[in-house]
Amino acid sequence: MIRFDDLLQPDRGQPAHAIEMIARDDHVGWLARQSPRTRGMLAAQGFRGKPGDHAVLPGEGDDWHVVAVADGETPWSLAGLSAALPAGTYRIDGHGGGELGWLLGQYRFDRYRRADEDGARILLTRDAAGMAETIALAGATAQVRDLVNTPASDCGPADLEAAAAALAKRHGGTVTVRRGDELEQGYPMIHAVGHAAARDRAPRLIELIWGDQAAPRIALVGKGVSFDTGGLDIKPSSGMRLMKKDMGGAAHALALAELVMAARLPVRLHLLIPAVENAISGDAFRPGDVLRSRKGLTVENTNTDAEGRLILADALTRAGEERPELILDFATLTGAARVALGPDLPPLFSDDEALARDLLAAGVATHDPLWRLPLWNGYDELLKSDIADMVNAPDGGFAGAITAALFLRRFVPAGIPWAHLDVFAWRPTSKPGRPKGGDAYGLRAAFGLLKQRFPG
Repeated sequence: MIRFDDLLQPDRGQPAHAIEMIARDDHVGWLARQSPRTRGMLAAQGFRGKPGDHAVLPGEGDDWHVVAVADGETPWSLAGLSAALPAGTYRIDGHGGGELGWLLGQYRFDRYRRADEDGARILLTRDAAGMAETIALAGATAQVRDLVNTPASDCGPADLEAAAAALAKRHGGTVTVRRGDELEQGYPMIHAVGHAAARDRAPRLIELIWGDQAAPRIALVGKGVSFDTGGLDIKPSSGMRLMKKDMGGAAHALALAELVMAARLPVRLHLLIPAVENAISGDAFRPGDVLRSRKGLTVENTNTDAEGRLILADALTRAGEERPELILDFATLTGAARVALGPDLPPLFSDDEALARDLLAAGVATHDPLWRLPLWNGYDELLKSDIADMVNAPDGGFAGAITAALFLRRFVPAGIPWAHLDVFAWRPTSKPGRPKGGDAYGLRAAFGLLKQRFPG
C-alpha cells in the first residue's frame, strides 16, 4: 500500500513548487491580468479556465510554478493535479484544502502489475493539526479499495480473518473466530449460507474487541460475502462478474474500525464480520428451505441470492446481545438501492431520528453524502411467510432496498440506535482521485459521526 505519510508533510518553508489556485468565478479576470506571453503559454497547454484545468509556467531561473482552477471547496480540488504533475514537492499559494484528494489522486492498485516508478508528489500543508487525520482517512479509503479490488481467489473468508487479526495486532485488540460446529449451532444462518464452499473457504464469524471495558460500547457490522454466485438461484455471468466486491461491507467496517482505533476514540469497539462464500455444491442451501436464526426466528429462504441479509441477521443479533449504545452496519446489499440512487449515493436506513440526522449532517460536513430512505412499516407485511416467521426476499421485487432493511431491523433489539448503509463499494467510472474500481462510500460520514458522539 502507498505510504500517504510520505506524500503530505508539514510546511516548514522547504523548497517547493508553488500551486496558485484560481477561483472558478475569477479565471476571466485573472487571465486578463496576465501578460500576452503568459496567456500564450496557457493557451498552448490547453488552459481554458475550466474547473480542474492546470498549466505549468516558468519562474526565475530553472524554477517553475503551477496555476490551476479550483473545483470548489471539496476534498477533490487537488486530486487531478497530484496525478498529472511531475514528481516533486509542492505547496498551495494562498488558500489550502484538498489534501485528501491530493493523496488519493496518487492511489494505484498494483498488486498484480508493476508499480509506477515515476516518483512521489509531495504536498506541504499548513494544516499540521489535521494532517494525521487526513493521512488516516486516505489510508482507510485505500484499504477499502485494495480489499474490494482484490479478486476472490486472494480474498476469501480466511483473508478477511487475517485482515482483522492484523488490525487487532496493530492496535491491541482481541479477535475471536467462530467456525465449524460452533458456527452451525450458534449462528445457523451464517453457516447455512457458507457451508457449500470449499473447506479452505469455510464460513466464519469474525469478532474483534478493542478499548476500555468501561467505555461506551459501539458495534460495527460488515457483510463479508467474499464471492456471490447467487447460490442455487444462480446469477448470470454478467451479474457475477463484480461479485468479488460483495465483501465491500466488511471492507468498510474494517476501515472504520482502523480509524476509530488509530484516533483512540473513547469507546469499547465490537467489530463483527460474518465471512462466507455463497457457493454452489451438493449441500448448498436451497430455495424453500426454512432456516433458524440465532435470534430464534425462522426464515423461509425464498431466494438464495438474498444471502447477505441472512448472515447480517445473525451478526446483528450477536451485536445486540452486548447492548451497545450504537450499531452501524455496512453492506453491498441490494441492486434496488443502485436503481434508486445510483452508485455514488448510499441509502441510509434508521428509525432513530437523532442518529439519522447526525449521520446525514456528517455526510454533508465531510463531502461524503448519504440519502435517507424510509423504514416504511407498511411494507413490513411483505416479509410474511406461509410456513415460517418471515421470508428473506418478498415476491415482486417492490421496494427491495427497504424490505431488505426491514428484514435486518427485526434482528436489532428495540431501543438500540441502529443505522444500515447499503453501499455499492464500486466506482463504475473514474473521477479525479477516484479511479474506477473498489471505493469507500459513507466511510468519512460514519467516522465524522463517531468523532462527534465520542470525542477523544
